[in-house]
Amino acid sequence: MKKNLRLCFSLLSFLLMGGGMHAQNAHKPFDVDLWQGGMPNTNGRDSAPFDESKGNFKPSIRVFLPAPELSTGRVIVVCPGGGYSGLAYHHEGYDWAPYFNKQGIALVVLKYRMPKGGYKEVPFSDAEEALRVVRDSADIWNINPNDVGIMGFSAGGHLASTIATHSAFDVRPNFQILFYPVITMDKKYTHMGSHNNLLGSDASAELEERYSNEKQVTKDTPRAFIVYSDDDKSVPPANGVNYYLALNANGVPTTLHVYPSGGHGWGIRESFLYKNLMLDELSAWLNTFKSEYKTVK
Repeated sequence: MKKNLRLCFSLLSFLLMGGGMHAQNAHKPFDVDLWQGGMPNTNGRDSAPFDESKGNFKPSIRVFLPAPELSTGRVIVVCPGGGYSGLAYHHEGYDWAPYFNKQGIALVVLKYRMPKGGYKEVPFSDAEEALRVVRDSADIWNINPNDVGIMGFSAGGHLASTIATHSAFDVRPNFQILFYPVITMDKKYTHMGSHNNLLGSDASAELEERYSNEKQVTKDTPRAFIVYSDDDKSVPPANGVNYYLALNANGVPTTLHVYPSGGHGWGIRESFLYKNLMLDELSAWLNTFKSEYKTVK
């Protein structure tokens, strides 16, 4: 029943934007609200009117499909950063669409609800639902349900890596792309704002370990592309280095790039000195693997 609801609303959104394999406007972005049948949990704020200026985001996705003649079937779900208190969904979301669409890759940008100091299940469930909607809409959007990646920035990188390491196999992405991600909840290396917003300032050591994703890697964790700047003072590159080592130790194909400078939070901004190099390296990595088409039930 839930799958049918997701399929119905994604199809309706697609058609309202003039969607169709030969429609002139098939490449125009469109929005799909999540949880059409009702949200399964709450952060205590989402019963009030949604107000992005107050960090109260309506769980939804914006879908950017490539031109039909370019489509490879690949799709990437993006989790923008913002310290688990806001969302930088332009330079860490929408602005990436032209880059991916030109390569025949669909982009889906997630607006997820904030955990508000301990309601950790809320953003996790929104990200999982976004992946379900994408896979359930595979035929409508001309995508391969077995070639679904997740991409996250900063705290959104923690969300993305959490889904990659914790979620059930029918939900997990097939690959992960992480930009200056928060990976650990270990106070020595984590971003404390993200830590406190997600787990609360009084989180137990057991909870911190559970959501230190470098400690949750197995041989079944999806392949990864990880990027940092060496001078990042907000999220130490040690987050990604330790994640890389864990992935590598488990035989998971992984690439790690650490650029000499850039700080934190550059996304796809022109001001990032290594932007073009980074994009070239990401494109090259995406071309190193291809998923076979398989139906995800």
